[in-house]
Amino acid sequence: MRRTAMCLGLLLVQLASACAPQAAPTANPLDVQHTAEAAAFTMVAQTQETIPTNTAVPPTQTASPTSPATLTSLPSATVDPALATATVPPTTAPQQQASSPTEENCSKPLTAWKVPTASFTISNETRPQGTLVLSLYVETALGECGYLTDLSSGPVGFYSAGAFVDGQKDFKVFGGFQIQEGQWKIVVRNDKIVALGGCYPNC
Repeated sequence: MRRTAMCLGLLLVQLASACAPQAAPTANPLDVQHTAEAAAFTMVAQTQETIPTNTAVPPTQTASPTSPATLTSLPSATVDPALATATVPPTTAPQQQASSPTEENCSKPLTAWKVPTASFTISNETRPQGTLVLSLYVETALGECGYLTDLSSGPVGFYSAGAFVDGQKDFKVFGGFQIQEGQWKIVVRNDKIVALGGCYPNC
């Protein structure tokens, strides 16, 4: 009987121990350390992958200095002594050349000239009509230049005209034109000065 009781007691102890709460397994400290190190290395590796890498730039070729081009002389022309050569006789009478006008030699009255002469009449068409003070400056094909003191005639050439108009409203007016031989009417208007053929206004 005593033996039976002892078996029953062992059985109850085993049953009781089976139903009792089990103790939590303890982790090996070495395993925990290795797991933490692996996680740390994984995070470092992933961070390194996101950082852009410096790509080496391939070296470029630099131009080497070249020596400057050298000029080579062309072969000189040879003349066959058997060929006839033309001779140009010297001119006997020099052509009349135009001198170039300058501000210094043109700032004077022009009273005589070698080119043909044209005659003028002045027409005041300013509105309302004022008193004119007209100035005519001329340059001829031969380089003769200056301003006219007598406005009844002048040389054939290129003219610059300027007028001061004294009236109800004082103003200045300018113009430029070319005069050929013949009769000319120089017309002063509010906006310009023109030269018209002598038949104006009945042309």
